Amino acid sequence: MPEPVTFPPAFLWGAATSAYQIEGAVREDGRTPSIWDTFSHTPGKTAGGETGDIANDHYHRYRDDVAMMAELGLTAYRFSVSWSRVQPTGRGPAVQRGLDFYRRLVDELLSHGIKPALTLYHWDLPQELEDAGGWPERDTALRFAEYAQIVGEALGDRVEQWITLNEPWCSAFLGYGSGVHAPGRTDPEASLRAAHHLNLAHGLGTTALRAAMPARNSIAVSLNSSVVRPLTRDPADLAAVRRIDDLANGVFHGPMLHGAYPETLLAATASVTDWSYVLDGDLALINQPLDALGLNYYTPTLVAAAPKDASGPRADGHGSSSFSPWPGADDVAFHQTPGERTEMGWTIDPTGLQDLIMRYTREAPGLPLYVTENGAAYDDKPDPEGRVHDPERIAYLHGHLRAVRRAIADGADVRGYYLWSLMDNFEWAYGYGKRFGAVYVDYATQARTPKSSALWYREAARTGELPPVNPVE
Repeated sequence: MPEPVTFPPAFLWGAATSAYQIEGAVREDGRTPSIWDTFSHTPGKTAGGETGDIANDHYHRYRDDVAMMAELGLTAYRFSVSWSRVQPTGRGPAVQRGLDFYRRLVDELLSHGIKPALTLYHWDLPQELEDAGGWPERDTALRFAEYAQIVGEALGDRVEQWITLNEPWCSAFLGYGSGVHAPGRTDPEASLRAAHHLNLAHGLGTTALRAAMPARNSIAVSLNSSVVRPLTRDPADLAAVRRIDDLANGVFHGPMLHGAYPETLLAATASVTDWSYVLDGDLALINQPLDALGLNYYTPTLVAAAPKDASGPRADGHGSSSFSPWPGADDVAFHQTPGERTEMGWTIDPTGLQDLIMRYTREAPGLPLYVTENGAAYDDKPDPEGRVHDPERIAYLHGHLRAVRRAIADGADVRGYYLWSLMDNFEWAYGYGKRFGAVYVDYATQARTPKSSALWYREAARTGELPPVNPVE
C-alpha cells in the first residue's frame, strides 16, 4: 500500500472563479462595460462570438452556489470583484448596489464556514479607463488605488485574505502585446508600460488596503509565473530561458519582491522601450511587504534559441495571434513540451508546480504561499443518467496536489490550494467550449452538476488526505 498523502490540519481547500467569467448581470445595478464586455462583443474576438453577458448567472444564484460549495466541503473560496460594478467609470464614489452584492456574497460564505479570498482585479478594467489609455497610462494605477480603498473599507472587516491582481502578465502581454485578450491591442512598447503600471497599481493598492483594513488581514498578489525550461543545455538555449524568464517572471517579482527590474530585462528590451515611465520612487512604491504570495500554474514552458533563418510568429500556448506577447524576444523559439495534454493542448507536468513552489520559497524566504489557481480543461459530458465522470481531472488534481505535498515536505510554507475552477464558465477568448470546472454547468438551464472530480476533492477536503485516483460515487 502506498503511503497516504496527508496535508496539515489548517491547509485551505479552496476553489476559484472570477467575476466576468461567472456573474452575468452585466447591465444590472449600475454596472457598466469593462474591456471584456467590449472585447467579447467585437466580432471575431471570441469563439462563436460568445460573451459573459449571462455566463453562470452567479449574480442571481450566488446563494445556491455557496450552498453547493459547502456541500463540496470547501474551506475557502477565491472570487474577484467587478471593478465597473463598484465604480462604473473607474473613478469617483462607489455604487452601493454593486458593493452590496459582494457584501451579501461574503456574508453567505461566512455563514457556511467558508473563508473568502477576494481578488480586486481579474482582467476586467472599466472601459472608460481603457478609453483614457488603459494600463499603459500611469493614471490607471492611481485609479486602482482608489478602487482598492473603497473595497477595503467596505469588506475589510469580514474578508481577511486579499489579492491585488490576478496574473498581471496576461493583462499586460496578452492584452496589449499579442492582443488575444482584452483590450486586444498589439503594441510591444505599450505592453511593457502596462506591466510597469500594473506593478505600480499593486504597490499603491497594497498601501491603500493597509490604510483601510484591520492589520490582521493578509495581502497578496497572484502571479502566473512560468516554469521556463531549455530545450538543450546549449548556451544559446540557456540565454533564451533567461530572456523569457525575465519577461514572464522577473518583470513582476523583481519590483514586487526585490524592488528592482532585472538588469537583463532592461537590456533585452532596450530596443522596444526606454523605460522612462519608471519614475523616481516607483520601485519603492511597488516593493511593499506582502503577507503571502499566490502562484497560478498550469503547464511548463520549453524554449530554445530560434534558428537564424526563422521568421514570423512562433506558437507559445497563448492564443493564435500573429503578434508576440514577448517584446524583445524575437530570437526565442517556443517548443511543445512532451507528454499527455489537456483539452487546452497544455502538457500535464506536476513537477513544474513543485519547481515553481520551491523557486518562490527561495525568492521570498519566509513568505507564505498559496496555489491560487491550478486545474485542467477536459471535454466533459453528462452520461445518460446525467452524471459527469472526469477521471482525467481526478488524476490531474491528484498529481498536482502530490507535488504540493512534496514541496511542503521540502520546506515550502504552502497554506492552501484553490482549484481552477469551481464550475465551468466563460473561458475568455475560448468562449464556453473549454470546461475547467469541478462542477458541470448546463448553460441552457444553468443546472449545476458536481463532476466525479468535485466529489473526489470533497473527500480530500474533509479528510485532509488524497483519496485514491478513481471516481467517487
